[in-house]
Amino acid sequence: MNTIKNFTLVMAVVLGISGCSIFNDAYQVESRKIITYLLSDMPLPDNAEIQKKPTVILGTGAGIAGRIVLNSPVSPASNLIYYSESILGTGWALVSSTVAEEIVLTYTKDGRYATIEILKAFGTGWFEGSSSSVITISVVHPMAIQNQNPYTALSELNTNTDKFASSK
Repeated sequence: MNTIKNFTLVMAVVLGISGCSIFNDAYQVESRKIITYLLSDMPLPDNAEIQKKPTVILGTGAGIAGRIVLNSPVSPASNLIYYSESILGTGWALVSSTVAEEIVLTYTKDGRYATIEILKAFGTGWFEGSSSSVITISVVHPMAIQNQNPYTALSELNTNTDKFASSK
């Protein structure tokens, strides 16, 4: 009887884990299709996985804006090399770069801006024997910023709060 319970428990765990990977694989395939369609001119590493929660995409074609977050199994240096080579010929022009512990590459094309941030993934280092990366790609379309100081209302709220706090 114990053997049957143990077998059932093991099978439930195996099916649960494999079911999660099936859903994750389907998410990766479908998300990559959508992102490739919406942002067809921005290369994405084949071995990187799209992260569901922090990824947000608005618009289509030249009007796309949003953020794509990827986990890559290779080092930040390898991803830097990937982007410096793969983006050539896509029409994107490098306008700014910072290469340090955090790598930031800013490109422009047809009035759009794309910022690629590459960081060493948390928890990777000497003990694991290899390094992985988190890549965040943020794209803004032309005229996305209409008001050059959209946070004025926050300053006014802060002033009113300070007045309220000092009157107590």
